This record gives sequence, C-alpha cells and structure tokens, in this order.
Amino acid sequence: MRSERTSLFGEGLRAAFPVAVGYFPIAVAFGLLARSAGVPGSGAMALSVFVYAGASQFVAVNLMGLGASVAEIVLAVFVLNFRHFLMSSTLARRIAPGTSRARRALLAFGVTDETYAVASLRPEEVLSPAFLLGLNLFSYLSWVAGSFVGFFLASSLPDVFQKGMAIALYAMFIGLLVPSACKDRRVLVVALLSMAVNGLYRVSPLAAFGGGWGVLTATVAAALVGVRLFSSEAVSR
Repeated sequence: MRSERTSLFGEGLRAAFPVAVGYFPIAVAFGLLARSAGVPGSGAMALSVFVYAGASQFVAVNLMGLGASVAEIVLAVFVLNFRHFLMSSTLARRIAPGTSRARRALLAFGVTDETYAVASLRPEEVLSPAFLLGLNLFSYLSWVAGSFVGFFLASSLPDVFQKGMAIALYAMFIGLLVPSACKDRRVLVVALLSMAVNGLYRVSPLAAFGGGWGVLTATVAAALVGVRLFSSEAVSR
C-alpha cells in the first residue's frame, strides 16, 4: 500500500513539472514587483507562503504600493480567489473516499488554476490524495522558491528579461489547455464559452466591479452550461 502511494506521489510530481516550470518565472516577477513596490522581504514571502495565489498577490502588492487599507486588500484578494471555492468543491467530489478532513483541507490549499486543470482532466474518476499531494507540493515549492529568487537575487537581471517573465504563465496555461481541448470537444466548448463570457463581461458596465467577478462569472456560467450540455454523455460513459 505504501509503495502504491509513493508511486502515485511520484506521478503527481511528474504531472506538476510543466506547472512548476511555468510558475517559477512568474514568481520571480512577483518578487521583483514586490521589491520595487517597497514591500519588505518578510511580507513578500508571507504572501507566497500563506496566500499562494498569483493574481491576488500581484494585486495585493499593487494595492500596497498605492497605500490601500488592509480591508481593501483583503476584500480584493477574497474576490479574486472566490473561484477557488468552486474548484476545490469540484475536486473534493473525486477524492478517494475515507480521506480525512485535515488532508482534504491541505489538498484544497494547494489548488490553483493550473493544478486544478491538471487534476480535473485526469482520466480516472477517483483521484488519489497522494497524487494530488505530489501535484500541489511541487507547484507550491516552485512558486515559493521563485518568489525568493525574485525578491532577493534577481534584481540585477536586465529589464527586458524581467518583463519577459510576465508571459510565462499564459504560455503555460495554453500548453495545458490546448492538448486537452484537441482530444475532447467538451473541454473545447467549455473553454470557448468561458472566454466569451469573460470577454462580454469586460466590455460591459459590470467591468467596473473588477476583473475577479468576470473570472467568477465566466467560470460559473461555463460550468453550468457544460453540465447541461454534456451530463448525459458523462452518464452514458
């Protein structure tokens, strides 16, 4: 049994490799931004260690630089991270029965957009906690390490190289999405629908409420339509 868990943990580490490779330069960029915004090293590292949410961390650092209140920063981070409730709830239904609440909570902490994409597209119906732990842990350590390098070591890098890091996250997510969309039309339809809803949100008056609500609206709408369109197919399989 232990050897099986070790094997699944290693499989999770391997599945996390492209995510970790993509996370590192983005975390470096975050560290650089935090340093330029005057955030102390302890504060920047605390954001990566305890918050562990890329978009929210960038927003928090920008708000700190603008002198926003703690309440404003906390509210902004909460709105941007609200989608994590949906992602964690979805994965929780597929975790092996008998998994303790403490372990489920630990696994939920490691859920990000990219690790969710990797886990949710796994072919097996029941996800092993050992696999998810390997997936989440490698990704998390890459993010924390990149933040450290960015804040304390990468300030001497050329400006062009520093700015180029900002596109790595988008490239990584596209690399995760496109192969799955090519194999399964359901993934393609849901992805296109979510992009369309988010695009409509951004050009509507609702965009004044912030981009976080657009992501949340697109996620919920695409998920609901996906269930409506493809639930019968899932049952038949």
